[in-house]
Amino acid sequence: MEKQPLGRSGLEIAPLVLGGNVFGWTADESTSFDLLNRFTAAGFNAIDTADSYSHWAPGLSGGESETVMGKWLARRGRRDDVVIMTKVGSMPGRKGLSASNIAAAVEDSLRRLQTDYLDVYFAHIDDDKVPLEETLEAFSRLVDAGKVRTMGASNYNAGRLRDALGISAEKGLSRYEVIQPGYNLYDRAGYEGELAAVVKEEGLGVVAYFALASGFLTGKYRSKADLEGVPRAAFLEGFFDDRGMRLLDALRKVANDLNATPAQVSLAWLMSRPSVVPIASATSVQQLDDIMGAAQLKLPGEALDALDRASVA
Repeated sequence: MEKQPLGRSGLEIAPLVLGGNVFGWTADESTSFDLLNRFTAAGFNAIDTADSYSHWAPGLSGGESETVMGKWLARRGRRDDVVIMTKVGSMPGRKGLSASNIAAAVEDSLRRLQTDYLDVYFAHIDDDKVPLEETLEAFSRLVDAGKVRTMGASNYNAGRLRDALGISAEKGLSRYEVIQPGYNLYDRAGYEGELAAVVKEEGLGVVAYFALASGFLTGKYRSKADLEGVPRAAFLEGFFDDRGMRLLDALRKVANDLNATPAQVSLAWLMSRPSVVPIASATSVQQLDDIMGAAQLKLPGEALDALDRASVA
């Protein structure tokens, strides 16, 4: 499978990143292992997680996803052909981007993941209570020590990202080479515009989370009534407005015309964006096979135009 550069990081990844937020939550350990094995056997190589996954779920406190992935890596016995991405800053008890918190959190993540380095270490969310220079110096020290290959910024706006890149250049520090914004066919405004301009100017890589809008863009939910008992219901309710329903209609039509699924079309649309690789999760091998099929789907111009028209605010 053809891989693409992740910005100027020196890393190359396949066109889909597997989301690890479900590991140890809606996918138990055995299912998670099956998903990871299937994903890598198909030629994909990048997996995204965070220290905080999945602290929001009843009975969980964070760290569960990294722990499952660490057990999988240990059982697999090979580390060098996978790109592991994790994050710091949002886990209860480890919140924020102070130098001391980053230094402690990375050791926790390395232990849970049973590895001695992270391929991409993201600041999970911007922390305006800590000077950018302090955060960047802490990350840069991890790069210098070989514990982190590449730094990333998740949930940074364009202004703060520009400031961070400027400080890194001025101080001779390692810089954020990858960003992780929320971006999908429904939620476009937060990335397109200023943030996309910074990406283009600075040659950054982009891995987009909420690529399927918490499952809305799979087309499996036709109305709010379908959300009863769904673990992600709170994330999904806001999508069922007039624009969302119009978008679902367009997705289903394009999918039908191309003998594809709405999920595949949604992910293929993101893959058609410059420098963008979507993150998507699955809780079954059947779901995983579906989303992996997006990597083989090329959307014709008329399909892209139809999706653009349907997704405008």
